[in-house]
Amino acid sequence: MQIDVPLVNEAQIGTRLNAAIENDRRGEFALLLSLLSVDARDMAQFQWQNDLNMAQKLQRQFELPPQQALMADLSSVEPVVDNSSIFIAEGPRAFQLQQALRPEALVIRGGESMAMAEALSNCDPITQLRQRGQLIPPKVDIMHFADQLAIQRNLVPLQALA
Repeated sequence: MQIDVPLVNEAQIGTRLNAAIENDRRGEFALLLSLLSVDARDMAQFQWQNDLNMAQKLQRQFELPPQQALMADLSSVEPVVDNSSIFIAEGPRAFQLQQALRPEALVIRGGESMAMAEALSNCDPITQLRQRGQLIPPKVDIMHFADQLAIQRNLVPLQALA
């Protein structure tokens, strides 16, 4: 819809709005109201979805699949998806199909180098936890020297001193 007389400023819109209401011209009324807003997001073609963050907006815009799960330690997670048997039995195309249906998690090394990860995999669980900083050492209360001397004096029999 086009307006027959061009508008120069907002002062002219008041009388035009009144005329549009009196003559029951809803299209012109809506067009004039949309001209009042300077924010482009108020117009219908620029409706934004504010509830999505930037990563979700880009994922929707480029039609990306959901993020693949990451796994730093295979021993800590119970449900591990393994599609290797399908690759061996049925070939690469069946593997790709199974990977699309039930994707395997990407295994990352984490914070340790490959040699350190291999060495830790051969250690006991307490050593692994200690290396990763997850094991809290027991708190040891250190006695004062005078208290230690008093305890030692009580342990020594009195007859040995005489």
